[in-house]
Amino acid sequence: MTLPELSAKVVLVDIEGTTTSISFVHDVLFPYAKENAGNYLQETWQTDDTKEIVKDLQQSPQFTEYVKSQNLSASVVDEQLVTGFVSYLIERDLKVTPLKTLQGLIWAKGYAAGELKGHVYEDVAAAFQTWRDAGLQIAVYSSGSVAAQKLIFQHSVAGDLLPHLSAHFDTHVGHKQQTESYTKIAQSLQVEPQHVLFLTDVPGEAAAARGAGMQSIILQRPGNAPLSEEQKSDHVLVDDFTVLHTIKQPSE
Repeated sequence: MTLPELSAKVVLVDIEGTTTSISFVHDVLFPYAKENAGNYLQETWQTDDTKEIVKDLQQSPQFTEYVKSQNLSASVVDEQLVTGFVSYLIERDLKVTPLKTLQGLIWAKGYAAGELKGHVYEDVAAAFQTWRDAGLQIAVYSSGSVAAQKLIFQHSVAGDLLPHLSAHFDTHVGHKQQTESYTKIAQSLQVEPQHVLFLTDVPGEAAAARGAGMQSIILQRPGNAPLSEEQKSDHVLVDDFTVLHTIKQPSE
């Protein structure tokens, strides 16, 4: 589909494959969390935050599968068992909410220590500034926790981009390929869905957003999953944010 004339009050951005390379998430962030999970859990095992995360991890359906597959006892839950389970989830890229919370806490230490810098594409900072100058709000919806989202943008290679962002949403609002999630986001933003433009790399997410009445565009960044011919014909596609600088406020 060709790029239409765009108007919106809110630009809602995905992170992985949209503002940030998939390789950064999979080749830098995930391995860092996996390598440091054991030490983090050991250091914080008695804290309320970690106890809550461990309790939520145990309640996930994948926990029972993991314990059975490893011939372990679920009656003794210690740092070693949870560390193994965390590795199991990360290796399979399973989007379990308490895992995302734990990863965000581990990454926070890495960013604070200067061991991590959030990747954003070169066109992102300029687009954020242009949209803000046009009076648009910018919000984020990612499967990564809100805390992890903020870290990427606050400690980005382009500097602190967090002041550009007015709202953050993660899987607490619902899964990204469910239409209801986007309905909830529009309600939270207090804006009509048709005035929200969602940018993502995943056709299923774009379709769910459109089902809620939002506009959507798919990013074809390097390393993103290839699209079928049907997907290409069903969605508006762009290579980067540069062509989206012309988004304007809707005329009332």
